[in-house]
Amino acid sequence: MHSHLQNRVTPLGELVADPARGLVYGNRGCLHDEHGRIRRRYAGKRWIACLLEFRGRRRAPLMQPGRFTELFFLDEATAFAAGHRPCALCRREDYDRFGAIWRGLHPGQTGADAIDAQLHAERVSPETHAQRHHHVPLDELPDGAFVLRDGAPCLVRGVNLFTWTAAGYVGRARRPARERAVLITPPSLVSVLRAGWEPLVPLLHPSSADRGPRGRSRTYG
Repeated sequence: MHSHLQNRVTPLGELVADPARGLVYGNRGCLHDEHGRIRRRYAGKRWIACLLEFRGRRRAPLMQPGRFTELFFLDEATAFAAGHRPCALCRREDYDRFGAIWRGLHPGQTGADAIDAQLHAERVSPETHAQRHHHVPLDELPDGAFVLRDGAPCLVRGVNLFTWTAAGYVGRARRPARERAVLITPPSLVSVLRAGWEPLVPLLHPSSADRGPRGRSRTYG
């Protein structure tokens, strides 16, 4: 079991220990020491979001010495907010569609290295190495984007904002009109969401709507 491990990722990119299960898996390099303790926020620029299961194998055992740190996200919107993009191996179909959208948004940028370099500049402050935020009109944000309100990460969905927790979304509130917001999700990933992103993993956790998540999930496991 991995409920006690510090490997759940918040929209703010923080790693926390929580027993709730996430719907999306990923990594950003080896972040733990030989005892399984988190020692760094990231290792390199390749931050990916993956299937919970791949080729019939579950992601276990976790946090082996010298291996990458297995991370878990509530949903794809949370992974995007933290700055992760689809894996090119286990999510090849998603990655190819993501790459096609990306090339339309960033002409001349092709391949994972170019994508990761652009995302790293948007998600990490070069001065503090903390998560980088942006200020944007709240009215213009698509479903799946995250903003910071009263110190808490909130999901944008339709006319509402939902407060994020590791177990799901709570505290539905009306999205204010004509306000500026502190954007958590990297701007390039907001543009991908605006283009109508519908991944094979759950884009939104079922708690954000009565009808359940968008996307065609194969990975609830």
